Amino acid sequence: MAVDISAQDVKALRERTGAGMMDCKNALAEADGDVDKAIELLRVRGQAQAAKRGERSASEGTVQSYIHTNRQVGVLVEIACETDFVARTPDFIAFAKEIALHVAAAAPLYVSEDDVPEADRQRELRIFQEQAADKPEEVRPRIAEGKLRKWLEEVVLLNQPHVRGDDYEGRTIEELRAELAAKTGENVVIRRFARFAVGD
Repeated sequence: MAVDISAQDVKALRERTGAGMMDCKNALAEADGDVDKAIELLRVRGQAQAAKRGERSASEGTVQSYIHTNRQVGVLVEIACETDFVARTPDFIAFAKEIALHVAAAAPLYVSEDDVPEADRQRELRIFQEQAADKPEEVRPRIAEGKLRKWLEEVVLLNQPHVRGDDYEGRTIEELRAELAAKTGENVVIRRFARFAVGD
């Protein structure tokens, strides 16, 4: 039996996700009115749409900064999009500011896994292999690979959950980037960041 989807439900879902009205209505219908399931469907589709947009040129954007209250840590970030119109929107600027705050707190080393030099990967893998040397031989590669994956989650910005986890329900920076891309309809790229700390 089809669940009756009210206009209020669609509007509420749209406000929470930034997705289009028809997308929200279809997701709610597919999820039999289950809001959490509908959000999940929209997020998956948003990331799929964002991936399609990934090829488009992102030549506009913003540079934002964050200085920690103790004046000991400062961050600059460059976030790119496709049009000047989106670059000036409050959502886009707020996202850039949140990324700067996150970088100050989480101190990532790289933006994406593609930025991690192969030499660094191999060095970490060798360390993890040595740490697993006392384990049975057949499980050592799996242990080392697992530890490498965890290391990449810790040092790669896009893999990190936002430091304000409660506000963002544990979502990663990549998930937040994909949501903004879905909401704006544009390719959103975290180009680079610079983190400065007194004494570093």
